[in-house]
Amino acid sequence: MKRPALALALASLAASPAAAATWVVQPAQSTLGFSAEQTGTPFTGTFTQWTADITYDPAHPAAAHVKITIATASAKTGDTQRDTALPDPDWFNTAAFPQATFESTGFTPEGGTAFQTTGTLTIRGISQPLTLPFTLTLTGTQAVAKGQITLQRTNFGIGQGDWSTGDYVSLTTGVNFTLTASEAGK
Repeated sequence: MKRPALALALASLAASPAAAATWVVQPAQSTLGFSAEQTGTPFTGTFTQWTADITYDPAHPAAAHVKITIATASAKTGDTQRDTALPDPDWFNTAAFPQATFESTGFTPEGGTAFQTTGTLTIRGISQPLTLPFTLTLTGTQAVAKGQITLQRTNFGIGQGDWSTGDYVSLTTGVNFTLTASEAGK
């Protein structure tokens, strides 16, 4: 009687997927950027401080987990006036909301290197569901994920008062990223 129970327990352990690997982002090869228009002129910017917690097993993409934490005060565009305004209450309100986050569970393969993940983006304390398309290329123990998406900034309360219309700054904002990561311990 004990042998069948032991065999069943061992078989269930063998059928369980291995724990997903932890991936460590390489900041020097990674970027998190944004783009918009101000009075009809395009501009770009980057967040210079952010972290990513990533677990992923290529054999089990549905078990992936990603959490990106962004220091909103680190937004830089290269324009002194704009960079001084971004932390203000009308924009990111970094005193009240020092971080933005994106958290998702599961990658859905879309063919080749194309994937998507659905998660929650939180900016200024406002959380919205978000489906994020991206490409993922694995080479040995290194992974490179790239993607871009367009957001409606007012859905997150970005641009208050006179800035709540698209008269001066476009209502849509592009977000793009390149994440280069190495499998931890390898």
